[in-house]
Amino acid sequence: MPSATTRATLSRQWELLRQLPSRSPGITSAELVARLQDAGFPISKRSIERDLNELSLIFPLERNDKSIPYGWHWAANACIELRGISISEALSLALVEEAVRPLLPSSMLRVLDPRFSHARQKLEHLSGANKAARWLDKVASVRADMTMQAPEVPDSILETLQQALLEEYQLHCQYYSAHTDKVSELTLNPLALIQRGQISYLIATAAPYSDIRQFAVHRFRHLRVLGSATEGLRDFDLQAYLRSDALQFGDTDKIELQAWISDNLARLVRETPLSADMQLIKLEQGHCLRATVSNSWQLRWWLLSQGDGLIVEQPLTLRQQMAETLSNAAAQYQAAQQA
Repeated sequence: MPSATTRATLSRQWELLRQLPSRSPGITSAELVARLQDAGFPISKRSIERDLNELSLIFPLERNDKSIPYGWHWAANACIELRGISISEALSLALVEEAVRPLLPSSMLRVLDPRFSHARQKLEHLSGANKAARWLDKVASVRADMTMQAPEVPDSILETLQQALLEEYQLHCQYYSAHTDKVSELTLNPLALIQRGQISYLIATAAPYSDIRQFAVHRFRHLRVLGSATEGLRDFDLQAYLRSDALQFGDTDKIELQAWISDNLARLVRETPLSADMQLIKLEQGHCLRATVSNSWQLRWWLLSQGDGLIVEQPLTLRQQMAETLSNAAAQYQAAQQA
């Protein structure tokens, strides 16, 4: 088995070859040093020149001697096909693999799996000698809300759903509704697949209705692709749908929120505002918060999560809903203590 030093040298020289242009005037040794250092290979100009001279004995490389500094490039009409991936490509693949897996059809994943595997293997083998290859050990993405386990989705369900979405066919399904605790049989027009936190949602309409709904993928009990084409797909704009805050759940209409918030909460929302027009007004105690937000379930969950650090003032209907929910929760805690 090649040593770690040998693997690092081969990887560096392969990256060097990938950086060479296909025509004159070429690229200078100094420029190559900067590019390889960006790719995580600490190397001197002298070592680059030595590599180029050695590689030119094997590969059709040419040096442009017409001007100083000299430029290196591939020879004219050279057949250039360097298989493999660079360290930056390997890092990109490793970083996006987990995120794209639920969103890509299985047919595409089968094509990408060897590249995902190659990326992980390349980074592992080079981690001892290349700082860039150790980047994954230094970065992470962590959800801001409470960490919960992702629901299990059978491969057959996900593959059938992706097939219908890709081929633009309707779906017949059995779907479990958590709100009604019932399983319903539906004919769906699949429009989009969205990953929201730990849960994947199929965005679809349920025939014969035209309103767009969200269906949690893990709640499908049975799926079958129909031979009929999806209806309403040409009129659906995914980006416009996302901008509407529909994935916040509930009513997407905007409301003018006004609330009293504590000084601690004010410091936090000042860094991460609720909206572009959010205002914070300093009071004798605490702050007055004003912002235009979607009238959604997500808003209510956030308001309730702030406890005694926030009091809704406007709209009055929202204030009443928050007061009733908190009053009922306090009553249940008191009853539990007395039991």
